[in-house]
Amino acid sequence: MAEIDARALRSAFGKFMTGVTVVTALDAAGEPLGFTANSFSSVSLDPPLLLVNLANSSSNFDAFKNANGFAVNILSEEQTAVSNTFASPVEDRFDSCSWSAGPVGSPVLENVCAWFDCSMFQTVEAGDHLILIGRVGAFDAFERGGLGYANGGYFKRGMEAEAAAALASDAQTYIAAVVRHGDSVLLIGSDEEGWRLPVMKGSGTASQQAFAAELGLELHEFHVYSLYDDRSSQSHHVVYRCEASSRDSAQGSFVPLAELAAQQTSYAAEAVLLKRFVAEASLNTFKIYIGDQEQGEVSRG
Repeated sequence: MAEIDARALRSAFGKFMTGVTVVTALDAAGEPLGFTANSFSSVSLDPPLLLVNLANSSSNFDAFKNANGFAVNILSEEQTAVSNTFASPVEDRFDSCSWSAGPVGSPVLENVCAWFDCSMFQTVEAGDHLILIGRVGAFDAFERGGLGYANGGYFKRGMEAEAAAALASDAQTYIAAVVRHGDSVLLIGSDEEGWRLPVMKGSGTASQQAFAAELGLELHEFHVYSLYDDRSSQSHHVVYRCEASSRDSAQGSFVPLAELAAQQTSYAAEAVLLKRFVAEASLNTFKIYIGDQEQGEVSRG
């Protein structure tokens, strides 16, 4: 096995550790098996080690514990279906994707952002999980956007770049947010004038911190939720979803999710967006809309 390039490995660790992964191995009969994990961790560069965690309750527990090695496959942004398949208790998981044996021997999936093929270095029983520590024998990385998962939903890293591009463009940009606290969402306005999401004009200097300051709230867990153009006003709209630490907003009122549909909103695009948010919140699975104020595409979750 060729010697690992420590500098390249360090770069790959730093770039991909927060991505959604599928961990794969071969069982005693040589059959492929795998499971979805939200992240992995680097342990050492000399020797090159990484780790993943496997629940003791997993049906794959014994096979992974006794495996000679495993591979960590970093999923690309088009592989949400692969992630969902390997996270579900279904048979023939590998029917959903193409794969080949890696240089060390574990299954390496096609069309991923990166993969790390490892020999088993050590297993450690830790509470209700088994820690699998692998020695990286080979790895590769590709120029593909990565798939992330946070706060109940998938997100594509390219979405963040599109939002940044909108904020940096010459066209007028508006930043809005679905600000949630518990089972309620912040709306600005009144029953007479109509309600809408908190919004501010954006620019290259606008920031999430400035948005929070305007509302007088501590906001966190910002994720892009919608990117659309209003063709009538030639403007960009970037909508985030985020969490508020309290309901003590300097503006507006927090409205229970169950009552959002009954609120009269002054902007039709936001009425559709809020309806989608209520439906997705009930499943705790959020998606991303890209298009204009009338039609577009919702990413698959």
